[in-house]
Amino acid sequence: MSNFERSDSQSYVNNPLNSSFHHLRGDFWVKFWGVRGLTPTPNSHTCRYGSNTACVEIYVAGQRFIFDGGTGLRVLGKTWQEQEKPIEAHLFFTNSQSNRIQGFPFFAPAFVTDNCFHVYGTAASNGASIKQSLCNQMLQPHFPYPLQVMQSELLFHNLTPGNTLEIGEVKITTAVINKNQRSIGYRMTWGDYSVAYITDLHKSLDMQDQNQILPLIQDVDLLIANATYTPPTGKNHEYAELLWKTPVSLAQMANVKRLVISQHHPDDDDDFLDNIQNEVKSNFPNVLIACEGMVLHIGNEE
Repeated sequence: MSNFERSDSQSYVNNPLNSSFHHLRGDFWVKFWGVRGLTPTPNSHTCRYGSNTACVEIYVAGQRFIFDGGTGLRVLGKTWQEQEKPIEAHLFFTNSQSNRIQGFPFFAPAFVTDNCFHVYGTAASNGASIKQSLCNQMLQPHFPYPLQVMQSELLFHNLTPGNTLEIGEVKITTAVINKNQRSIGYRMTWGDYSVAYITDLHKSLDMQDQNQILPLIQDVDLLIANATYTPPTGKNHEYAELLWKTPVSLAQMANVKRLVISQHHPDDDDDFLDNIQNEVKSNFPNVLIACEGMVLHIGNEE
């Protein structure tokens, strides 16, 4: 169905959702296409860790999943253009802020007729659905072309935080991570393996926050979490410990096997992130600072 036709292609996801993908067993991997928070930072001092905003690709059970659609989504889309067969994938948004959705208008596979994308998100702080938020950023004067020019089939699903959905063999659990930003986190489970994606942590968490987050990340093979800072100004490298203290504390409490810290501040250059990598390893040895192009295989020791 072309998106030139106005339709009610939204649904509220509270129950399992079946997928038509053919299941391929054996592979479960995660690739990072965008690791910045707030805004892209292309310059000579960010070339090693990367400059694109949030986008993570996960391939599991023969299915494609994307978490967040920052500018890294454009780069991911270019690689998918090389595939000859039609693409079906599931795109999950943590919130509707610009750094999470700004790559969507440049996602080339969404303009290809035979492709199909399931788009998931929860209501923004102003009550807008994920479909409304994506549509609004593609309206004049913000963007020259409306969402309706995308010729792929776009199926929008409104998530209710706290519920679980099933897509084929994959179970995805949701929870509120940041109630002020209306941000949600995800836990993806396939068989005995699991990955959690929570990227809107506060610098300090009260007991209510912990009670929401800890069940989502308990015993996961991989936790992807954000560095914490006070945006967009007032950053001081003297307090670098604040960047990693919250995700490391959560990883330790939840018995996380491996931690990746992402969503780097625009001012964090490559040398600074190198220092953070060394510093945080003394507190949580199995941790990585996210960089664009990094691929992690779930279930394999690396």
